[in-house]
Amino acid sequence: MSNSTWPGSGPRTTSVLVSGAGIAGTALAYWLNRYGFRVTVVERAPSLRGGGQAVDVRGTALTVIERMGLLEEIRARRTGLRGMSVVDADGRELRRTTEWTATGGPVDGPDVEILRDELAGLIASADAGVGGAGTAGPGVEYRFGDSIDTLVQHREGVEVRFRGGTEQAFDLVVGADGLHSNTRRLVFGPEADYLHPIGTYLAGWSVPNHLGLDRWEVVHRLGDDQNWFCMAMTVRDNSELRVFVGLDTEEPLDRMLPRDPARQRRLVAERSAHARWEVPRFLRALEETDAFHYDVVAQIRMERWSKDRVVLLGDAGYCCSPFTGQGTSVALTAAYVLAGELHAADGDHRAAYPAYERRLRDHVAANQAILELTGDRRARVDSIANLEGPGPELEAAFRAALDFDLPAY
Repeated sequence: MSNSTWPGSGPRTTSVLVSGAGIAGTALAYWLNRYGFRVTVVERAPSLRGGGQAVDVRGTALTVIERMGLLEEIRARRTGLRGMSVVDADGRELRRTTEWTATGGPVDGPDVEILRDELAGLIASADAGVGGAGTAGPGVEYRFGDSIDTLVQHREGVEVRFRGGTEQAFDLVVGADGLHSNTRRLVFGPEADYLHPIGTYLAGWSVPNHLGLDRWEVVHRLGDDQNWFCMAMTVRDNSELRVFVGLDTEEPLDRMLPRDPARQRRLVAERSAHARWEVPRFLRALEETDAFHYDVVAQIRMERWSKDRVVLLGDAGYCCSPFTGQGTSVALTAAYVLAGELHAADGDHRAAYPAYERRLRDHVAANQAILELTGDRRARVDSIANLEGPGPELEAAFRAALDFDLPAY
């Protein structure tokens, strides 16, 4: 790539490539565009990804969402669960509570539980609403069905070759491409150096609400099997069930996490074939649904989140794991801070990236520490099956994780 492709000299708009159109990437794009940066988001999926789990927005992240002008919209889309029950293999209800749910916490709390794909869609829609009041940037360009193939850093910027065959130069690159970040691999090295699995794998998919549940969550009682669980919850105004199956095993990662989605589905079906209740019906729907997600439950731990002009955001740099319930809130807060520091530094990554890390390190560490209290499979299984809410130790950990002084940029 010749130097003639670099942005011209003199005053100009800083160009930023964001890899990944999940919650972290779309939120960062919103704030960068608002601050006047020129933003391109590349996403290997052909559109915003559907499926996935319900996520929680709480604490500082609610303030971030409010500053984006989206708080009322996400509250309108919340799952609105009224409680949960535990059933045995024959569908007999063993226990119920209207005080809390396994996925969303206290029913009457201020947190918002919402489907991950709905939240990302709302933020991306805000990205698209460029040119309106409060929007300083030229807009956000989304490039779907593509990804970064190679990137080379220079003093002036970053040369990026996309897998679609095109080349382009950017001032900065942000890897917001999740737990298995391609950007992290290209710049920082193999995933195995940073991935810390806990021996649990989680699958989620959508089925029609044939149970007729009304804003409710049901957990299949595990009995003596501590290595498998199933949960179903209503979403989208009770029109749909989002089903989750968890597998606990010490088998090698490469055996439990095949890359082919068809093999992933077969693995989940095989490991769940012994189950009763509604599970056989859920598994038949698994063969047909497009909204399917399967992955290892793990954390990403790194000593540094940036290298020269490339920086990591959200799960790519510091995944907390789904069992903390904090990944989305941390990503929203971090996107706000990273964009704010780049804005404060007038696009100078040499000042912005270290400031971003200094502000967020302790916050990330506190949120990742929750896994020490929620990652023990037997304790987790027993607490859900017995409808035990968070104990004082876990409540204290959540208070520490939510304690963050959100800057005003």
